[in-house]
Amino acid sequence: MEQQSVGSAHVDCATLFPGEAPQRLTFEGVTAAHKWALSELDPAFPTDWSDYAYLVLELRNATPQRFFVRLHTPDGERVLRIQPVGQGVWYRAAIPLRYFVGKDQEGFDLASTINRPRNAFWMSVEGPFGALRDIEALELAMEYPIGRPTIDIRLVGLSTEDPGAEILESLPVVDVFGQWRPVDWPGKITSQEQLDAEWAGEEARLAAGAIRYTRYGGYPEMRVGATGFFRVEEIDGRWWFVDPEGHPFLSTGVNGISAYSDTRVSGRESYFEAIPPGIRPGMASFYGANLRRRFGEEWEPGWAALTGRRMEAWGLNTAYVHGAMPLTVQPRKAFVVTVRDWQAGAAYLGLPDVYADEFAQHADEVAARDCAPRQDDPYLLGYFVGNEPPWPDRESELVDMILAGPATAIQGEALAYLARGDTPARRRDFVLRAFERYLEIINAAVRRHDPNHLNLGLRFGLEPPEDIIAMGRRFDVYSLNVYGIDPTPKMERAYRITGRPTLLGEFHFGTPGRGLGAGLVQARDQYERGVAYRYYVEQAAALPSMVGAHWFQWLDQPVTGRMDGENYNIGFIDGTDRPHWEFVAGVQETHRRLYAVHAGLESPTEAQAKRQ
Repeated sequence: MEQQSVGSAHVDCATLFPGEAPQRLTFEGVTAAHKWALSELDPAFPTDWSDYAYLVLELRNATPQRFFVRLHTPDGERVLRIQPVGQGVWYRAAIPLRYFVGKDQEGFDLASTINRPRNAFWMSVEGPFGALRDIEALELAMEYPIGRPTIDIRLVGLSTEDPGAEILESLPVVDVFGQWRPVDWPGKITSQEQLDAEWAGEEARLAAGAIRYTRYGGYPEMRVGATGFFRVEEIDGRWWFVDPEGHPFLSTGVNGISAYSDTRVSGRESYFEAIPPGIRPGMASFYGANLRRRFGEEWEPGWAALTGRRMEAWGLNTAYVHGAMPLTVQPRKAFVVTVRDWQAGAAYLGLPDVYADEFAQHADEVAARDCAPRQDDPYLLGYFVGNEPPWPDRESELVDMILAGPATAIQGEALAYLARGDTPARRRDFVLRAFERYLEIINAAVRRHDPNHLNLGLRFGLEPPEDIIAMGRRFDVYSLNVYGIDPTPKMERAYRITGRPTLLGEFHFGTPGRGLGAGLVQARDQYERGVAYRYYVEQAAALPSMVGAHWFQWLDQPVTGRMDGENYNIGFIDGTDRPHWEFVAGVQETHRRLYAVHAGLESPTEAQAKRQ
């Protein structure tokens, strides 16, 4: 097949669709797919892709729904999940073929090991994986397509060099407010006057006191022993947090309650009508620019006060602090601290060299910095000491990384351990022993520098094996992140294994639109997001072990993505600082009923959300 040049991009081999006219793919049903045998695309199209580096597609998505690229071989599929940046424009998706073969060995948690950004789209690298020597067919697929979405495709190619992954028309595609320019939707901001009017109209909708809480966010209906700090207690067969004054407390929180939301502009300057300042070089914060429009240059106090009022009105009683970031939400709320900086020197898929002398010293320094100053704060609920370890089921690969790296203390331990037998089972046992040591050291450091507050655990993701879950017995609370419709099976399993009360550390429901993707779990629209929230949280609250649920995240992500590419429509607030009111209504109704559901006085809702 001849080399071709498409626009300014070079590809080694490519095929255009018949008549060089784009082919329109329409997706409908619960699952939908369009599949071509390579021989249908072009009889000369290569089937051995092992010498190529990129699959090159030119596409136009009518909506920002994610889709799957599947490669079919005699021994199974190779799959990547693709999320476009925006919608309604032609773009080049130059997809690195190595991500069909396996994951990188970079990253420290699940998101950082899975998400891979490009300029015009981003990828979730989750497999299944395999060699690319005998490709039979190419497929594009969607799950739960909303409103018969279409994808136009005009080119399929292969390249040994990167032809670039760019938007090919309609630049700039992001307006001064951070919105996607090429398409319209009801409520899209077209002027500062419109935005000012909507901001002013929010005042009438923020009725404080809609949900009755104590000053710490507990329930006034009951009182037990008070210690001056948050703790956990099983009362009549049901677990609760207990606030500093002795009132039962269920933690309703949101990750990412922050005024900072950067997107990368470096290398994509032409995408933006204007580029406001960001926190870091090469980044921009459109949300920050909108807050300046609302509150002026000294915007932080106004943002913090409004955020506190929103939380009160919507029944959210828990805020987040990451590392040493100051808590600015006012009035004060119960809060959790995520301590992440345990790594000292070498680390492998988030597991540090726990045998190095400096690791224990570094852990002590981190706890002294992040925990000791807060040990007397009654509003602190507790500490998360990590997030979504990514190495379960990759233990042998992790050991390979240790052995292939420079000489370290953990490498010496691994060599000595495996000298008595190098099998997959022994490799896994070595990693679990190292992880146990990791937990012992960081847990002791936290307790040493703050004996008053709860250890909320690691926020495990996916579904770890039972022996890993069992390590959660070391924590006061077992925290798990569950993205799905119903979290109760995973919660019940965790409680059976650990006996610890369970806290849902992350979940969300999104909907595609405004150039933004739907997130990990999709609902049809903003109203159905509220329905999904009610079902998820109330089903969880009906379990005796449940002590809280934390949503991810407060703010919609930027349309051009955060650092790793994620551009999800998952917030309570959009990028112009306007609430998603239909979603918020479902949240409020949930929180009004939450005490009664957990106390067994009312049944949880059985109404499930429509996904399409």
